[in-house]
Amino acid sequence: MSQSPQMDFSYFPGCSLATTAAESNQSMIQSARILGLNLIELEDWNCCGSSSASTLCKNLALAMAARNLSLAPAGRPLVAMCPRCLHYLRGAQHCLRDDGETRRNLEEQFGRPINLDVEIIHFMEILVRCGLDRLGEKARRSLKGLKFVPYYGCTLFRPPRLARQKYFQGEMENILTALGAEPVTTALSHRCCGSFLSATDPEVVTPLVNEIIDSAVASRANCLVTACAMCQLNLEIRGTTKTRLPIFHFSEILALALGAEDYETWFVRHLVDPRPVLQNLALVA
Repeated sequence: MSQSPQMDFSYFPGCSLATTAAESNQSMIQSARILGLNLIELEDWNCCGSSSASTLCKNLALAMAARNLSLAPAGRPLVAMCPRCLHYLRGAQHCLRDDGETRRNLEEQFGRPINLDVEIIHFMEILVRCGLDRLGEKARRSLKGLKFVPYYGCTLFRPPRLARQKYFQGEMENILTALGAEPVTTALSHRCCGSFLSATDPEVVTPLVNEIIDSAVASRANCLVTACAMCQLNLEIRGTTKTRLPIFHFSEILALALGAEDYETWFVRHLVDPRPVLQNLALVA
């Protein structure tokens, strides 16, 4: 895989990366270009269903995820950055493999077949497959001195029916360590941030977020790096602790290490300004 000059992948951004977490999408696209990865966005994609549709109607949520699978062409993997999107796309694929009648009904509704053989992978999995040596060769900035908590959130604790699916547990620290950063593994890296309760019951979310941030401060980290846009948002907007740490999207730190120069357009979108930490480490001007 690493011998190919350019590799094509279908790409499903999902709602968060197209809107509130646009900085995650922008920095990921930048990283992909530098690495020779061609991410081809699915045409006319829709929301994966996420927690809201699943709560309201299981059939609706399945159809929403299945429609995206029907848009994925054969012959190249389908990439997602959002852990929830990855989870729901894989869940729909698993369900439809076991339920031929529902699959046929949806195919009739969509007017096209649903690709049940497409490989659905996270962006981090691509990086690992390409090889950490390749990342080192492409790096233009060393992340030395950056002590980060690899915050995965709770989506990795998937249901039993997806137990055999390969996820990206541990890959964030492997990748960023290869680029010079130092992972802090004594903080709460898998504690739930409150997820969509942030919109309905923020008073429940704040103590959860504060506990996560306090654990990072106590572990002497200077930032948290997230794999999930919803986690990043909650950790920024719901924290009330005295010490506030920057909350980076994984793709932002990756793109920075690879030499991307338009980081100002990402960092101005943060509520906790990450630039002082990066300036102290001479990572940005």
